[in-house]
Amino acid sequence: MKYEIRYKPAFACLFVTLEPGEQVTAESGAMVSMDGGILMKTEFSGGFFPAILRRLFGGESLFVNVYRNTSQRPQTVILTQSMVGDIHRIDLSQGPICFQPGAYIAHTPGAKMGIRWAGFASWFAGEGLFKLQFTGSGRVFYGCYGGIIEKHIKGEFIVDNSHLVAYDPGITMNIRMSGGLFGSLTSGEGLVNKLKGRGRIYLQSRSVSGLVGFLRPKCR
Repeated sequence: MKYEIRYKPAFACLFVTLEPGEQVTAESGAMVSMDGGILMKTEFSGGFFPAILRRLFGGESLFVNVYRNTSQRPQTVILTQSMVGDIHRIDLSQGPICFQPGAYIAHTPGAKMGIRWAGFASWFAGEGLFKLQFTGSGRVFYGCYGGIIEKHIKGEFIVDNSHLVAYDPGITMNIRMSGGLFGSLTSGEGLVNKLKGRGRIYLQSRSVSGLVGFLRPKCR
């Protein structure tokens, strides 16, 4: 399997070329186009009950699509995300990874899709009770609004709620006010996410909620 991410960083698309018999799994609605020799099969994302939990409590899609090359020559499927922004990949050889709702785009064979309890702090932040978690081997492709910032944290680190995209499972979250009561209400920051632990985090350079807040007064 070969892949190429084109039109980076603002309008990224993932081009996946499948050899005969190869397959790739993608989020529902991620496909832009595909060659005629590819067969698409829809299934529950990670199984029936995990899919229900992700849909009800995590804001994820109920289904994923599996694209398999049934021809005798290479075939290409093009995948993308609904947001304007970049697409990156994570190799699961580095360890498991958790994603915020809406970040996942696709994964290769060997990657195991599951769920992880995120805690009530995540729920209060509007990010759901469960997170999408990938373990095993293979690669996972994910998207963001804007560009991706990768950091390795050790100890405590403060992040605005809407900028966190993915993180190592060993990192915990705690929602708190950005400052005192008056400062939190007047600074425009409100609640922030205090991360604690050691490992990787991935941040997006733009905020969807920030964009919504910017456009709302202009649409009246």
